[in-house]
Amino acid sequence: MKKTIFITIFFSLFCHITGQNNLYLVYEFMRVDNEQEGTYMDIETFWQKIHEERVKNGDIIGWDLWRLQPGGEDQGYQYLTVNLYDDKVKMMSGAGDFWKAVTQAYPNLSEEKLNEKFNQTSKSRDLAVRLYVEQVDKTEDEFEVSVGTVAIFHMMQAVEGKYWEYEEGERKAWKTWHQQQVDNNTKGSWKFNRIMMPSNNHASHITVNMFKNWDQRYMESPAGPKLSASTRRALNKGVLAREVKNVYQFEKMSPTQDINSIVIVFR
Repeated sequence: MKKTIFITIFFSLFCHITGQNNLYLVYEFMRVDNEQEGTYMDIETFWQKIHEERVKNGDIIGWDLWRLQPGGEDQGYQYLTVNLYDDKVKMMSGAGDFWKAVTQAYPNLSEEKLNEKFNQTSKSRDLAVRLYVEQVDKTEDEFEVSVGTVAIFHMMQAVEGKYWEYEEGERKAWKTWHQQQVDNNTKGSWKFNRIMMPSNNHASHITVNMFKNWDQRYMESPAGPKLSASTRRALNKGVLAREVKNVYQFEKMSPTQDINSIVIVFR
């Protein structure tokens, strides 16, 4: 049975505001049983209106929902939600008036109906992983996300004893590589994020590569960016300072897109 996701904001907002300093994100990976798919979509539609009010109230600066595919029950989780903040204290403390946003979104909904929705939320999915993330660097670009944008997440683990060495490699050498790809129009944007909590997670950092569509994602660039000998040495050094744990590949959803037609790949 087909369901429609009504998501009016916010991943395009996410990519637009990443030009700001002080961007913080909460990634929540959801585990959803096959028989709960329809209920879960209805629940996220319900929550979407609340998140819109939270944005208006200044509690958060954005929210979004992604679907991972293949996302079978044995793969751990099937959906990802993202909350965006401009302040890490707000992010960590959950600051803001949540109930104010609820009553703004549903002024005529009874307490009984609200409790029913909250109970359905907990029954429709399990929160498998929550990550608190800080953006620490990005390319210089004017990239704006639209329907069809492709995003690739690399989950990185810095080698023990080489945490800051790895960060320096990403922010100096690898950023140069990505910036040249942006300038050559073979990539839209690149972001470098540090996982703040939990500190014992399987990854310590996340890099995000953005492409305007699949054509740009798989554009042939056999020569590659031209880099100096010192930058190439720094790239090689950076490779030895981290391990790639997982790669997630996403396609931007339309606000009213059928979930069965979403192309989001996990590998």
